[in-house]
Amino acid sequence: MKKVIKNGTIVTATDTYKGDILIENGKILMIGRQIEVDGAEEIDASGKYVFPGGVDPHTHLEMPFGGTVSRDDFETGTIAAAFGGTTTVIDFCLTNKGEPIANAIQTWHDKSKDKAVIDYGFHLMIGEINEDVLNELPTVIEEGITSFKVFMAYKNVLQADDETLFRTLVTAKELGALVMVHAENGDVIDYLTKKALAEGHTDPVYHALTRPPEVEGEATGRAAQLTGLANSQLYVVHVSCADAVEKIAEARNKGIDIWGETCPQYLVLDISDLEKPDFEGAKYVWSPPLREKHHQEALWGALKNGQLQTLGSDQCSFDFKGQKDLGKGNFTKIPNGGPMIEDRVSILFSEGVKKGRITLNQFVDIMSTKNAKLFGLFPQKGTIAVGSDADIVIFDPHVKRIISAETHHMAVDYNAFEGMEITGEPVTVMSKGEFVIKNKQFVGKLGTGKYLKRAKYGEL
Repeated sequence: MKKVIKNGTIVTATDTYKGDILIENGKILMIGRQIEVDGAEEIDASGKYVFPGGVDPHTHLEMPFGGTVSRDDFETGTIAAAFGGTTTVIDFCLTNKGEPIANAIQTWHDKSKDKAVIDYGFHLMIGEINEDVLNELPTVIEEGITSFKVFMAYKNVLQADDETLFRTLVTAKELGALVMVHAENGDVIDYLTKKALAEGHTDPVYHALTRPPEVEGEATGRAAQLTGLANSQLYVVHVSCADAVEKIAEARNKGIDIWGETCPQYLVLDISDLEKPDFEGAKYVWSPPLREKHHQEALWGALKNGQLQTLGSDQCSFDFKGQKDLGKGNFTKIPNGGPMIEDRVSILFSEGVKKGRITLNQFVDIMSTKNAKLFGLFPQKGTIAVGSDADIVIFDPHVKRIISAETHHMAVDYNAFEGMEITGEPVTVMSKGEFVIKNKQFVGKLGTGKYLKRAKYGEL
């Protein structure tokens, strides 16, 4: 059945205007004023914004970490994403050294099969570069996985050395892939961590104190320099501090092709959350860690002026009871990650647009459009235009609400933003023209979300 969204204010990364949207066969067929179609279902968006569905470029669904697995899988994670106004996620395939890359990709296809309620794609982690890996990568690109992730942290677990990073950058340039980097100096963190434990410092706050902003800034600068040397392209994930922002801005001013992402947790939470009593600080352990509060304004400023371009969630949820508490008595045993997928869009709107830090069009660009462009999905995703997928969010910009684990839809037993009052909420969410959320109720079907083959970097 055709659908018409009527009387809303349509907002894209470049335009804001009143209009109606006609949807048929999962696509946007027409945009205009007072569209009337016999037999079409009408959806009244009076007094509401109509946004393109959010594109979350950074999720870890059903991800193994430190002997446990993140709580939200492709079912609960994509349902929560949809409630939050996100209609596309890109998740990370973790590889094992010495094993074919194809095995890792198949594992992630198996995890997601018949579960997702919104569309999804994959990034590929690169832990080693050798002839076997190099021979597999062209096939990976053909399968629509056009971004490679390299960890500069987690020594002896995920961390790659500089040669691996540099060779990945060179190879990505040849193949048309975007290299993503977790930029923290893992060797220095390893030293500081061992020193803290030897001195008897075991509380959650030491997770942050052993990963200071300088180790993120240094690694970001090093990755940027290597990108320039390789004449390649880089996307720095989860930027948390002014030190890293400065290195990205410096590299961009030199003409290096580098992009930066931050996450909602770094925009509104700070290191004091890690100091909460009764081990509550463990709820806020993720990497990079939360920073001193003054870093928040540097991040907001960077989003405003374009030095940072995107917002990911870094969704990686672990229960406080039974998972986070594995690290009692040793902060290094606390599973890294938090539940962010559901609140990403609303926090950016409430704290960004409503408080005058970014414009409404910047908001759409940061949470959707730029991610779709960088990761080979635009204009299928990330905008409201004729021919684009009808991934649409009808958003009430006036409603005030309190974020709480009691009302969220993630499968985890706490919410990192518990008690925070925000303004704005998705009311109805469509994926390819079908309702996933209708009047704040889940009406979607498992398995309707499909795997997305993405274009090469720079091809759009």
